[in-house]
Amino acid sequence: MIRINERSKGFGFEGGLYDIYQKALQLESEGKSIIHMEIGKPDFDSPEVAKEAAKKALDDGFVHYTEMIGIEPLRKAITGKYKRDYNLEYSYKDEIVVTAGACEAIGIIMLTMMEPGEEILIPSPFFSAYSEQAIIANVNVVEVPLKMENNFSLKAEDLRKSITEKTKIILVNTPHNPTGAIVEEEDLRDIAALAIEKDLLVISDETYDQFVFGGKHFSIASIDGMKERTLVVNSSSKTFSMTGWRIGYVMGPAWILKYLNKVHQNFSTCATSFAQVGAAEAYNNGDQFTKDMLKEFERRGKLVYESLKDVKGLKLLEPKGAFYVFINIEELGMDESKFCDYILEEAGVAIVPGDSFGKYGKGFVRLCYACSYEQIQEAMDRIKKAVQKLTN
Repeated sequence: MIRINERSKGFGFEGGLYDIYQKALQLESEGKSIIHMEIGKPDFDSPEVAKEAAKKALDDGFVHYTEMIGIEPLRKAITGKYKRDYNLEYSYKDEIVVTAGACEAIGIIMLTMMEPGEEILIPSPFFSAYSEQAIIANVNVVEVPLKMENNFSLKAEDLRKSITEKTKIILVNTPHNPTGAIVEEEDLRDIAALAIEKDLLVISDETYDQFVFGGKHFSIASIDGMKERTLVVNSSSKTFSMTGWRIGYVMGPAWILKYLNKVHQNFSTCATSFAQVGAAEAYNNGDQFTKDMLKEFERRGKLVYESLKDVKGLKLLEPKGAFYVFINIEELGMDESKFCDYILEEAGVAIVPGDSFGKYGKGFVRLCYACSYEQIQEAMDRIKKAVQKLTN
């Protein structure tokens, strides 16, 4: 009998982000004005220097396979940026693999480093791809709660409670999707001590490392004893608004990277050749582009927070990073999916139910402010009016 294997039956196909997105597109096609605050993609164009470099690479015929770990100029540019930004030194020769986006990087880590049935501790709520990649790798996700009263910062004591003999990896995501929080340095040091004590590997998803408001990103890999047990994952997608270019990477110990590369090369062979050339240019000369984008996202985040913080029935924290706010709606006494449908139909604003991001997202909704300031102003007015209808 032709059939799907058992683990693939764990994939969800209804509800959540893409369900809301499809409903929003349908309403748009019917002529309704919709403001999209569901999809996490920057609304900025990619850096001009990156586009020009990619165009030249195409014109020069740089259209074939590259080194499977990525072209040398890109590996040098990425490791150079980590040295400049965080004083973290990685060898471009054997401590980095360029992948087809950060998602591939996380997926190949699970496939390479974990046995079927082993457990990965993931702070919840979480980016939904984590759990689906775990399904593909046939490993088990253990959700560790992020609590609003702790500013959604991951706590070592909560991780400790979840560790079993099957635990292999702790995943850390800071700045965090979907909450917009950061894991405080003190908490990262506690997590590092726990990882060393229990001899656990850490995946540090630093995709939003450039999006920290009023401070600077701190990488767990920079803590003594952690570089040798941490796999840092990042990409150009958010840093340079290059989501469609599909350039990500993983950095870590050379003895692990050679195995990760073996899995990577059998999935995607190499990242797209001319996209790598453009990304190298961005990492070398795109810092000002990112700083300008960060300034605008901080302005937008403040607008969302100031607009909604006093709305009856809503509770939210001021965002510290990324471009999301995670809003508690429990006082409204309404299911989060029904609330998102209501806001979409009543206000014409697309947002996402929190349980799309794991069981500890229940009672919340995620709002992404990666659209224009003017659109956000309009969306905030619409949401406030719609919520007031529920509470009056």
